[in-house]
Amino acid sequence: MLSEAQDVAAGLSPLFQGQRVVMLRFAPARGDARLWRTATALKEAGLQVTIVDVVGSRSSPHEEIHQGIRLKHIVMPAWFIPARFKPWFLVKLLRINVLSTLHLLREEADIYHSFVEHALPAAYVAARLRRKPLIFDSPELPLADRAVQRWPRLLAIARRVLSYLVRRSQGVIAVSPPIVSLIEREYGGQRVTLLRNVPPYHQVARTNLLREKLGLSNATRIALYQGNLQENRGLDLLVRAAPFLEPDVVIVMLGAAREPTHQKLQKLIAELGVEQRVKLLPPVPYEELLAWTASADLGLTLLPPDYSLSIRYCLPNKFFEYLMAGLPVLSSQLDVIAELIQAHELGVVEPSRDPATVATTINRVIHDQKALERMREHALEIARREFNWNREQFHLFELYQALLPARSASALAPQREGSL
Repeated sequence: MLSEAQDVAAGLSPLFQGQRVVMLRFAPARGDARLWRTATALKEAGLQVTIVDVVGSRSSPHEEIHQGIRLKHIVMPAWFIPARFKPWFLVKLLRINVLSTLHLLREEADIYHSFVEHALPAAYVAARLRRKPLIFDSPELPLADRAVQRWPRLLAIARRVLSYLVRRSQGVIAVSPPIVSLIEREYGGQRVTLLRNVPPYHQVARTNLLREKLGLSNATRIALYQGNLQENRGLDLLVRAAPFLEPDVVIVMLGAAREPTHQKLQKLIAELGVEQRVKLLPPVPYEELLAWTASADLGLTLLPPDYSLSIRYCLPNKFFEYLMAGLPVLSSQLDVIAELIQAHELGVVEPSRDPATVATTINRVIHDQKALERMREHALEIARREFNWNREQFHLFELYQALLPARSASALAPQREGSL
């Protein structure tokens, strides 16, 4: 089934030949796996892809070509500096939307594709002025961050603005079924396309990269968290659980460090004296990530479900990356992840936020070799059969076909059916 899907994807290149999409993201595009997957798929389907993004380094070129995709950078270091004072953040947001609108209007486009709600106003203005379709892609539940939630009046205004923009977008994309339902109910009134954060399929061999990097023995068991190190991931729980772990268990956190979260984690690790039990590693290139993932024994998604609805309903990259690499998953009670784990026997759900209880569960799961192997086989099978970008990308193509005059109105449907 998978090889058929790959063949079909390769045959889609003439579908949108010569048509142009301009994407907008208020962050570096090359660090966003979801955006880059989407852009690459559209390029392979025949579109000319331009991404307008925002970068913080003044040494960055204003324009470059990467893997056949044109990148236009807005250099704005101040955007990446936290603004605790609400009016100053609004000034920065207004400025970056004005700059982005001007950049978008300089590009010829047949469709605009905006990532995250902050970038939607600029993309909406450009699409409206050019009279072109607009897609809003929401990697998380919009306006769910605590930084916005603490300002009720600002939040109410933002929700009204977002509702106006979403209702006037020709396409909306979200990452999990509950977030799809919430956007449809609260903002859209139209059908939202589900596009999950799944990686392209490939077979991943077991490796020993993490043990070699950290100088650990082959007998050491590794529980891995991968992804950004930031406040809403609840990573302090893993550090507080470390004193209760068995001597042969190590927690590894692999990802980009967000300040001040990184400093807080380092301080807590030192205070608890668990430097040998918790290891922080910087991110690796995405094309190498799964090889590193495959050197762990257990994947962790112990995020705090009560932090926000966005966290509670999340379906992040890391979950599917663990499965692709054959890692069973230990998760907190995150609605969608917990349902998938239990339905397909992909791991264990631990609802407690007590560090000692979490550590007990890690110890039990990571030492049950027979259960780990069974869950590993289930993870590899469902990644091959369902949770891979080779199949998921068809939802993206169907949306684009509905909004663009494709070369043949029925070009996609027969191929889509043939891939199943």
